[in-house]
Amino acid sequence: MILDGKKTSEKRLELLKEQIDESGLYPRLATVIVGDDPASQMYVRMKHRACERVGIASIGIELPADATTEMVLEQVVRLNDDPDINGILVQLPLPLQVDSQTVIEAVAPHKDVDGFHPLNLGYLFSGEPRFVPCTPAGIMTLLDEYDIECGGKHAVVVGRSIDVGRPMAALLLNANATVTICHSRTRDLATHTTRADILISAVGRARFVTREMVREGAVVIDVGINQDEQGNLCGDVDFESVQEVAAAISPVPGGVGPMTIVTLMENTFEAARASACGRVP
Repeated sequence: MILDGKKTSEKRLELLKEQIDESGLYPRLATVIVGDDPASQMYVRMKHRACERVGIASIGIELPADATTEMVLEQVVRLNDDPDINGILVQLPLPLQVDSQTVIEAVAPHKDVDGFHPLNLGYLFSGEPRFVPCTPAGIMTLLDEYDIECGGKHAVVVGRSIDVGRPMAALLLNANATVTICHSRTRDLATHTTRADILISAVGRARFVTREMVREGAVVIDVGINQDEQGNLCGDVDFESVQEVAAAISPVPGGVGPMTIVTLMENTFEAARASACGRVP
């Protein structure tokens, strides 16, 4: 079974558009991007296009590649203070000279639609999530769409980043899975991955997960977006070989990526609803 994130996201975008139209609200998302990295620029454009599609107004703030931490913070503070802005997204990664953690912590938690603020991560790990990082949340939505139950399953997450691996593990725990997190220091990685009922790879290495690393009948989620030696787009998983043993697998592209964007839209609408109801600090 192919876990079609593109199809699922299309359905959810249409539903979200209806919800926004019926709500009478006018959600607004602001993006902040530093520099002209092509991949980051592309991701931001995709987010703005999704906003336009569902009826979320969006503004984009572009800063030069040599921008300082103070310059980025100035924009974040201004957006925090703007009552017409419901969601703030600072496109990561930031250039090395910018203190990323300081910038993340500066975003008002009730406008942190990326879910990276320590307060929102704390709510997630306490089992009472508010805004959840978009990629892990999108993966949970995709699993739910295909009626893949997490409770009682052994889930293995390969990667421990704060934007995917760690919050992914927390969401799976909240869904009553037994969770193992693997990373670059994990010994005998395949001994862990071959025990997984649900295997999620977020390591950023082209075709890293091979057939021999996957248990027959497992559900495989590929978070990676990489280029192989020939310059072809591919995921962390060797799709052609792994699909022969997996019960379900997400493709690259068309799997997790679209789910990340629709989750951002949903988070922005939720921020607007919370603001309208006075549910902000």
